[in-house]
Amino acid sequence: MTTIYLTTKINASKKIVFDVSRNIDIHQQSASKSKEKAIAGITSGLINLNETVTWRGKHFGFYLTHKSRISAMSFYDYFVDEMEEGKFKSFKHKHHFKETNGVTIMTDLLQYETPFGIFGKCFDVLFLKKHLIKFLLERNKTLTVMAEKESAY
Repeated sequence: MTTIYLTTKINASKKIVFDVSRNIDIHQQSASKSKEKAIAGITSGLINLNETVTWRGKHFGFYLTHKSRISAMSFYDYFVDEMEEGKFKSFKHKHHFKETNGVTIMTDLLQYETPFGIFGKCFDVLFLKKHLIKFLLERNKTLTVMAEKESAY
């Protein structure tokens, strides 16, 4: 199993950051480089507990789909999305939010397993983990801009 752990400091309340983080429209903006679109389930607005979204995006030259469900949520502290259908053997992304003096620390803990035994592990080490980190960093950059913009009002 591979684990990616990222923290992002955002000058906005955790309520704003929490809502921006589960906003399907904002996610699509942040993933525009991979042409990622929500094609089924919740396809716009805020996703909630037990709801699903199916994404279609271009990664490594192929259009792939990934269906995930919000499997846990506690307003405004955390939520978890888990893959129900897709190319991973397993995929679980935990999003945590902690606010101090109007600044929110958003933590991403992404854990996944690749299929195809040793070939999947090699692909992960050589390409996939770096790709996912870059994808999350781009997402978090967009979330930061959107949350801080909303916080200014």
